[in-house]
Amino acid sequence: MKKTIILLLTVVAIISCAREPGFRITGTIDGAGNETVVLQKRIAGGYEVIDSAALDNGAFTMEGVVEYPQLVNLAVKGKRGGLNFYIENSDITIRGHADSLYMGSVSGSATQAEFDSFRAMFDETNASMSEIFDRYRTARMEGNEELASELEKELNTLDERQNELRREFIDNHPSSYVTPAIINEMAYYLDAGELEGLLGKLDTSLNKVQSVITMKERLVQLKAVAIGQKAPDFTLNDVDGNPVSLYSKLGGDTKLLLLDFWAGWCGPCRQENPNVVKVWKEYNKKGFDVFGVSLDRTREDWLKAIEDDNLTWTHVSDLKFWDCAPARQYAVSAIPANFLLDGNGIIVGHNLRGDALGEKVKELLGTN
Repeated sequence: MKKTIILLLTVVAIISCAREPGFRITGTIDGAGNETVVLQKRIAGGYEVIDSAALDNGAFTMEGVVEYPQLVNLAVKGKRGGLNFYIENSDITIRGHADSLYMGSVSGSATQAEFDSFRAMFDETNASMSEIFDRYRTARMEGNEELASELEKELNTLDERQNELRREFIDNHPSSYVTPAIINEMAYYLDAGELEGLLGKLDTSLNKVQSVITMKERLVQLKAVAIGQKAPDFTLNDVDGNPVSLYSKLGGDTKLLLLDFWAGWCGPCRQENPNVVKVWKEYNKKGFDVFGVSLDRTREDWLKAIEDDNLTWTHVSDLKFWDCAPARQYAVSAIPANFLLDGNGIIVGHNLRGDALGEKVKELLGTN
């Protein structure tokens, strides 16, 4: 009996001394003295601090627990940038230099190793795109539009190949904690059907991942403004401070209305504006109009861009940048973005740019 009690006490002692599941980060940052390192994760509008530690001649240790492997950032307080890596409940070793911590090395995280392998898949296409882009930029500067157009097609082909690689990884790794980050990177350019299809491939074990939760919320918004749905109404002030609703621009002589999200600070928007002007001039008298919603921050920049680009249609804005209420309502996460509405407010087109806009307007108006 005595031996049994001793054995039980020994087992209890071993169990109580056993380390609880968690992470232990041991790091060495060259070029740093006794500064502070901060472990943080990105949230809407910035970062949330998970932990911090004082450096002892460049060395530090952090311990804690994470619910699941997730992307975090390690930074030296007071210095810009930092090292992004996947943290999980394991022993992780980090080495880097204070002035280039983003180039640091991470070992001990299986999810990080998987992510490194994923990134390596793009080494060849990234190198090709960099070389072609340099030639493209030179061609544009020299006014060689023919060569620039050919190089742009090559860049688009390589971009499509990279999207294929992303989709292949998603198909082959449905339970990987790297996969939600890949879908999230693509989500800003996907319509409701595409996003739903990719999310549907994920293993249910990933439902707890915050980015998956956020993307599912975004999917609900996207479905509400998908082609075939009635566009939600909203009201904002025009350039003179008068409230104008979206629905007030529908009906009557307007058979098609382009709801155009843009901003004076947005380079791609300004590049697309001449095309929108061209389509407006060609089809305005036949029933096509534009309703511009600006994501500008100042009235001065907004009005100057309208004048400089000769945008003669109705414009509204709340001058709240990315907090623009209609942009959030329409799940706009990148601009330029547009929605083509028929006379009843039904969405009949989405993100039509370049020749595609004029072709769609011509098709729907039935003009020759």
